[in-house]
Amino acid sequence: MAQVLEFRLPDLGEGLTEAEIVRWLVEVGDVVAVDQPVVEVETAKAMVDVPCPYGGVVTARFGEEGTEMPVGAPLLTVAVGESGSPADGGTSGAGASSDGASGARAPSDGSPGAGSASSGSSRSSRSAGSSGSSASSASSASSGNVLVGYGTSEAPSRRRRVRPASVPAASAAVPVPVPERAPAAPEGGADGVFVRDREPAGPVAVISPLVRRLARENGVDLRGLSGSGPEGLILRADVENALRAAARGHTPAPAPVPDEGVVHGTRIPLRGVRGAVADKLSRSRREIPDATCWVDADATELLRARTAMNAAGGPKVSLLALLARICTAALARFPDLNSTVDLEAREVVRLEEVHLGFAAQTERGLVVPVVRDAHARDAESLTAEFARLTEAARAGTLTPADLTGGTFTLNNYGVFGVDGSTPIINHPEAAMLGVGRIVPKPWVHEGELAVRQVVQLSFTFDHRVCDGGTAGGFLRYVADCVEQPAVLLRTL
Repeated sequence: MAQVLEFRLPDLGEGLTEAEIVRWLVEVGDVVAVDQPVVEVETAKAMVDVPCPYGGVVTARFGEEGTEMPVGAPLLTVAVGESGSPADGGTSGAGASSDGASGARAPSDGSPGAGSASSGSSRSSRSAGSSGSSASSASSASSGNVLVGYGTSEAPSRRRRVRPASVPAASAAVPVPVPERAPAAPEGGADGVFVRDREPAGPVAVISPLVRRLARENGVDLRGLSGSGPEGLILRADVENALRAAARGHTPAPAPVPDEGVVHGTRIPLRGVRGAVADKLSRSRREIPDATCWVDADATELLRARTAMNAAGGPKVSLLALLARICTAALARFPDLNSTVDLEAREVVRLEEVHLGFAAQTERGLVVPVVRDAHARDAESLTAEFARLTEAARAGTLTPADLTGGTFTLNNYGVFGVDGSTPIINHPEAAMLGVGRIVPKPWVHEGELAVRQVVQLSFTFDHRVCDGGTAGGFLRYVADCVEQPAVLLRTL
């Protein structure tokens, strides 16, 4: 008899709690191998292909493309034979969790819930059978490689009550025994599904906030629906089926009553990259007492130096790379600005390496890729790394490692055609340098009025790590290097 194993959305790291399904890579009935990517998801950090740690036949998928899923929510179920999966010939590990329909409740011992790397992956690797020996063998045969750095682990030794796994009848593609369950009795009046009032209080077998919102906006009483998911879980398809039935005239669906005080208009969810940016910038404003100073600089000589470098042959050097080289030289002189604040210890932590972030605008929103060990790179190496990360950002293929660990940020907002700005520090960093557009302006040069290429530099810093003298000294050094690139020769 086939064993049904449930694969839940694993912990994707870096504190991520949810992901949006972008594209399913398998269909119900497909045979999958161990570690085969089954779904492409988008997190607040990057696009990720999620591999399944079990080999077998896909019997059900949970969540449509565009649906946001919490970490720990079921992604799909896989039917595996007793002696091995059809895909790899080995025993696969893990089954449906016994935590209930939603799979989101925390364990009784106070450890993290299904969204943590230590518990979410471990729970997904338990056997659905009741025998302790079969659970142990199944767990040991699981791939342990859900995502790089976040694999399945051995099941904890404490005993837990295990329920038989079930598969939605509407999605099943292989014959799997499903325990019979009496459908929930409809409530709420003659129609049994649609009500004018708000959804009544009380437990409902729904884990997706999108399903709740869809029901609320269309006046659907979730208590009157029988869920087609595991353990009677109500899915989005169940609500949509009820709405289609109402549209055919089977059940009159009255217009939802608007809540008092609700602001009407186009609503754009703050999720994914936009949600992550909103959270980080809000935290920066709450925690960091920032201050900004700025200065105009004559960039004519810097542009000439770049032209001379590129005319000498070899790989081209970008202007952003020259500005980054100036930043790393300035941070070597003013190391307080390459730091972070440990609030619990009430300490400023100076950082040895400079991991330079740079703001990149993409179709998915603003992202800040990080150039590792920027202080150890020359202009050519910086140019190549900026190009690689920018291309990956536009293609949506940046990894979480490409977007984390920055110690200082360089923000070139001059590409938007503006002169100045007051940047918000990229928490938990301590400073950010902003560069405006470089345009011809009247400038006094060597005692004479001339037209020069002028740029405005703005510098925002955390006032806890230094005073204005340090920040002013940093910005002045940067401006001097922009105006006289030969100043950099002292640090080469």
